Amino acid sequence: MLSVNSNYGASIALQSLNNTNKELNSVQNAISTGLKVSSARDNGAVYAIAEGQRARVSSVAAVKDGIDRASSTVDVALAAGKSVGEILQKLKAKAVAAQADDLTSDQRTALQTDFASLRQQIDTIANAAQFNGANLAIGNSSLNVLISDLGGSVAATSDGVQSAGLATPISGSALIIDAGGTTGDLADGDLITFDLTDSVNAGTFSIAVELTTGMTVDDFVEAVNSASGGKISASYDDTTGEFTYLINDANFDDLAISTDGTDASNIGAGVATASVSSAGSNTFAVTGADFSLSGSILSSLSSTDISTSTAAATTASNAIDTAITDLNNALATMGSQAAALDIQNDFLSKLSDTIEQGIGNLVDADLAKESARLQSLQIKQQLGAQALSIANQAPSLILSFFR
Repeated sequence: MLSVNSNYGASIALQSLNNTNKELNSVQNAISTGLKVSSARDNGAVYAIAEGQRARVSSVAAVKDGIDRASSTVDVALAAGKSVGEILQKLKAKAVAAQADDLTSDQRTALQTDFASLRQQIDTIANAAQFNGANLAIGNSSLNVLISDLGGSVAATSDGVQSAGLATPISGSALIIDAGGTTGDLADGDLITFDLTDSVNAGTFSIAVELTTGMTVDDFVEAVNSASGGKISASYDDTTGEFTYLINDANFDDLAISTDGTDASNIGAGVATASVSSAGSNTFAVTGADFSLSGSILSSLSSTDISTSTAAATTASNAIDTAITDLNNALATMGSQAAALDIQNDFLSKLSDTIEQGIGNLVDADLAKESARLQSLQIKQQLGAQALSIANQAPSLILSFFR
C-alpha cells in the first residue's frame, strides 16, 4: 500500500543504516584507541577485570621501585666495603714493613703515621656510604624490603594451602634434595599440579610445575607465581619453613595441589584448602655490616700501634688478616642478599610483562580485522543511504495517480 503518512520500506532502510552507523562508530573508536574494550559501556565485566589488573601492574611497579632503592643501598655498602678492604691491604703492607729489625725509631714512627692516616679513612668511608638516607655499612643496620604486592607482613590471611613447616629453612637451596623429606618424595620430572575451582559456578583453572634437579626453592615459588599469572600467590617463609599458596582470584574458592610422583606433602600437595597466613611472605630482610672502626669486624684495629716493636707489628699484621677475612665474609653475605633482590626484581619484571600481555588479550583490538570491518561497513553505509533514498522516493508515485 502506498501512503504519504507511512513508508515501511524507508523505516526498514533507516533502521539498517542506523545499525551500520552504530557499528561504524564502534570500529572507528577501536581503531583510534587501539582497544576493543575502552570503557565499561563496551563490556562491563572485561573492563572491570582489566582495570583490576592495571592496578596490579601499578602495584608491582611500586614494589620494583622499592627493590631498586634497596639494591642501590646495598651497592653503596658493597662499594664502601670494597674500599675498606683496599685500605686493609695497605695497612697490612705497613704492618709487614714495620716487622723489619733494622728500622730506626723515626722510621717506625713514620710508618705508624701512615698507618694511622690510612686507618682514619675507614670511618670516613663507612659514614659516607649512604643512599636515600640509609646506610648498611655502619652500626647494626638493616632494611625490610617489600618484594611482593601480595600477602602481608602482618598476619594477612586468605583461602589457600599452607604446607607443614620444614625443620630447616631452605630458601635458595635445592628443592629436591633439601625439601624431599624421605627418599622418593620429590624427584626430577615430577609434576606438581595446582587446580583452582569455583564451587558455585564450577569454573576451573589448572597449572603444572615440573620439578628439575637444579631447581631451588625460590625457583619453584617463582615458577608457580609466573605460571598462574597471579591467580596463585606462592611464597616460602624462612622462619616457619612453610610453603604458602594463596588464592588470589575472587572467581575461585578452592585450591587442590597434587603430584604424579610418590608424595609431596612437604611442599603442600594433598593439604586441603583453608584460611592460611601469609605473614612475612612479602618482605625480605637485608642486613648490613659495620665497617667502621667501632664495629666488631675492625674494632681490634682501632688503637693498633706498629711503632713500638717488631712483635707489635706482627700482632697488628695478624689482626689485619683476621679483619680482612671477616670483612670478606660480610661482603659475601651482602652480595648474596643483593643477588636475591635482583632475582625478585627480574621476576617482577616478567610478572608485570605477563600481566600487561594478559590485559592486552582482554581489551586490545585486532587492528587488521577492524580495518577490514571498516571498509565493509563504509560500503554498507553507502548502500544503506542509497536504499533509504530509493525508499523515500516511493510516495512520489502517488502523484501520478492524480494527473
